[in-house]
Amino acid sequence: MNLAEKQVELTQQLAALKNGQDRLVHLVAKAKSLPPLAPEFRVAENLIPGCLAQLWFVPGVRNGKCFFTCDSDSLVVKAIAGLLCDFYSGHASAEILAHDPAFLAPLGITQHLTPNRRNALAKVWDRIRQFAADQVLSPARDTQNAKRNFS
Repeated sequence: MNLAEKQVELTQQLAALKNGQDRLVHLVAKAKSLPPLAPEFRVAENLIPGCLAQLWFVPGVRNGKCFFTCDSDSLVVKAIAGLLCDFYSGHASAEILAHDPAFLAPLGITQHLTPNRRNALAKVWDRIRQFAADQVLSPARDTQNAKRNFS
């Protein structure tokens, strides 16, 4: 499934919920079920600076596709960051770069976030975009992170 198809599916799934607050509650519930990030990835180099909550972001490459995972000590931050990580994982760098997450705004998810949490969402997108751009310029072989954390 490409990102355009994934966007349609995600939009339909979230639009079926009553409002932005319900959508955010749904994402938080989904985040609760995600396994925690392995301790070896909960290190300073994976922290996204500027967030009140601790937010770890780990990119990787497997078979020419980008994969992303994250964790946070805040369930709301984990939910919104996880939404982006899940959405973009498994796609080629060029496709990621051609598809920004602006489609989420009309779903009303971001309007229920504090400015700091919206900032965290923007920073995760910046990291995803930068990793994808780096892969376009200099494709990496499968990374240790991908092998150990994205199976």
